[in-house]
Order: sequence, then C-alpha cells, then structure tokens
Amino acid sequence: MEAIILAGGFGTRLQPVVSDIPKSMAVINGRPFLEYLLDYLILQGINKVVLSVGYKSEIIHDHFKDNYKSVEISYAVEQEPLGTGGGIRLAFWKVEGQRAIILNGDSLFRLDYNSMIAHHLKRKADATLALRKMDNTGRYGRVDLNRNKRIILFTEKNEKAGPGFINGGVYIIDKSFLMEPWFRGKFSIEKDCFERYYSESKMYGFPADGYFLDIGIPEDYLKAQHDFVQFED
Repeated sequence: MEAIILAGGFGTRLQPVVSDIPKSMAVINGRPFLEYLLDYLILQGINKVVLSVGYKSEIIHDHFKDNYKSVEISYAVEQEPLGTGGGIRLAFWKVEGQRAIILNGDSLFRLDYNSMIAHHLKRKADATLALRKMDNTGRYGRVDLNRNKRIILFTEKNEKAGPGFINGGVYIIDKSFLMEPWFRGKFSIEKDCFERYYSESKMYGFPADGYFLDIGIPEDYLKAQHDFVQFED
C-alpha cells in the first residue's frame, strides 16, 4: 500500500527551538524527523510515499529528492495552504491504488500497519483511525468507540479530560470517500471530515499501544532527542 505524509506544517509552537524549516524537518539527533517516519514505513513494507508539502517545500525536496533508501518519493505541492484535508486530497491524485495510509509529519506512532489494513478491509470502512490510549486526553481530544470499534463520538480538547483514546495521526482512507465533491479546497481532515461525517460514514477506530510521540510542542521535541536513540539504524 502507498502512504501519504502531511509534511507541510509551519511548526508555529516549535519556533522557540526550531525555526525557518517545515516541522517535519525538525532535527532529532542530527536527522530530520521525517527520516524516522520513512524508516518505520520501510519496516512496514511501504515503498511508495507521496509527501504533501507547502511551507518551504524546497528544503524537503532538496534533502530527499525522489527517493529515500528503498522508498520512491513524489510530491504534492500546495500553492496555497489547503489544510490537512485539502493536502491529503491533493496528494491522492498521485496515489495509484484505492486507498492509502496517511501519517501526520509531526508525530510517530509505531503500530502494525498490516493489522490495521486488515481491520479496515474487513469492515469495508471509508476511513480507519489509529487510536492511542492515554491517561489524559485533554491536550488531544477524545475518540469514543462502540463494541464493534465504530467511531461514535469525538470530544473537543480539554472538554472531557481523563483516560481514553486519542487520534494517533495515522489513518487509512479510501480514495473514493475523500474525492466526494463536498471535500474541495481548504479543509481540515479532523474537523471537516472525521468529526462532521463520522455518524453517516463507515468510520472505525484501530486501538494500538505502540510508542507514540507528537513533537508539536518544545517539551516533546526535546523528549524525542532522548527517546529516538532506540530507533537509530
């Protein structure tokens, strides 16, 4: 299966420690964060990736060009900010298959992609979201499931803090679903797709308990400098 990585983020909250580069290129122990994502995709058998890029995309292109190790890389370049949903939709024009694994370019969630794909296909889902159990969901927002793992509720950040599942930033989405005409232009995959259409679409969760870190704030970016030693070649 092919993968799309959202790699066009500005990294506003990281400006105190990382400046003038896309957030996905923030340096962890001498290597850009994006290399760690690609390394994990390789371990999971992915060999074709579309990078959805915008802000200072030339930095990413000049570093990776058309391949990284065994991964073929292509680029979907936003001429203006399209949001997470618009960026994914633009990248889907370069995806040959019927669906793709989508990853946020600022978080690492290590899980079994093959099991997630099987989960998605078995349920004939429109979209499947990898979910991570957290002791406190306040920073991220919460996702609730029924006993069949179908998503039944999204709760805003800080509204329902406490233990539960959060959106882990890894998705499997069917191309036909996201290419519907109401998904056009700039939109958020989280707000304008998942949270708006979960009740009328086949949208499922895939709970996983692997390593998870979002480097979106300076504290977790600094934490990655220590944690990612275990992921070095």
